[in-house]
Amino acid sequence: MAQQTVFRLPSKGAGYDKLSEHWEAVPKVQAHEVLLKIHATTLNYRDLVIANGGYPFPVKDNVVPLSDAAGTIEEVGEAVQDLKKGDWAISNFDVTNLYGPQPNWLNGLGGPIDGVLRQYIAIPATAIVKIPSSTKLSWSQLASLVCTGTTAWNALYGNLPLKPGQTVLFQGTGGVSTTGLMLAKDAGAKTIITSSSDEKLKMVREKYGADYCVNYKSTPDWAAKVNRITEGHGADFIFENGGSGTIAQSIACVARGGQIAVIGFLSQAKEMPDVAALVLDKGCIVRGINVGAKQLTEDLVKYVCGKDLSVPVEKNFGFERGQILEAFKYLESGGHVGKVCIEIVKA
Repeated sequence: MAQQTVFRLPSKGAGYDKLSEHWEAVPKVQAHEVLLKIHATTLNYRDLVIANGGYPFPVKDNVVPLSDAAGTIEEVGEAVQDLKKGDWAISNFDVTNLYGPQPNWLNGLGGPIDGVLRQYIAIPATAIVKIPSSTKLSWSQLASLVCTGTTAWNALYGNLPLKPGQTVLFQGTGGVSTTGLMLAKDAGAKTIITSSSDEKLKMVREKYGADYCVNYKSTPDWAAKVNRITEGHGADFIFENGGSGTIAQSIACVARGGQIAVIGFLSQAKEMPDVAALVLDKGCIVRGINVGAKQLTEDLVKYVCGKDLSVPVEKNFGFERGQILEAFKYLESGGHVGKVCIEIVKA
């Protein structure tokens, strides 16, 4: 029986330094499954909080972490008609969420069910998004589309779609913000990005073309700065990565009728603002973004691969325990601009 290397976390909150390496059987595919040979995966903030105990949703014991898999199909089940061995593919984050809102948090890879920090995974064929083999994107860039890419796409196109000339505000310079910046710039939007680091802001301006940069540390009232930049109109879309600690300022600088995509919970408020009254005043939409359905991932893949957009990957680590721990540590440091990835098969 063929064997593979698998990494497991003993329990939620055990700490990523407790990741253990195992030698396990390559799974056999059922009739409606495919076996995906994983070439690359990426780290998300969710993976860090699962390891460190801050994740508010269920996590199985002894879980295989991480949720983003890009690779080639090694085997197909007898009932699978539209995929074949050798096809390039990514898996959707929630293997049951094909259309519409995510029903719950019980089927997301790398949490309530085993994820992709391994060499092979058997996965329902319905959860697979085929990648055109003509793409110029790397495996790490393709893996980055799974959670980060779909989240950004959902924020911009999952409700009222972004239009050219509108303004999008991104909080921070992590994977979701930089990927969203790439998508918004390509769609003809005006972009504003925030960070506490002038060095990071310089990088996203020079490398990714951000139109305006705001240091929220030296400019604590960054909402007022955004309103000045937009001549009082406000941002039509806001990537709200802070959570309760930043939501008041987001509402203060959102355009009337604009959209705030609540994506993260990096900042905690000492006193929660009256969000209901503030939202009513602005007539804005506040949406919780739970990654997205396969339909959104498919739309994203068509757009990004059709244009060969350069998905922002900052750093790749190797598929061995020491390197994986370094990848977690680097994500935890907050020093990244773009995605932190793990190459399982060397390019």
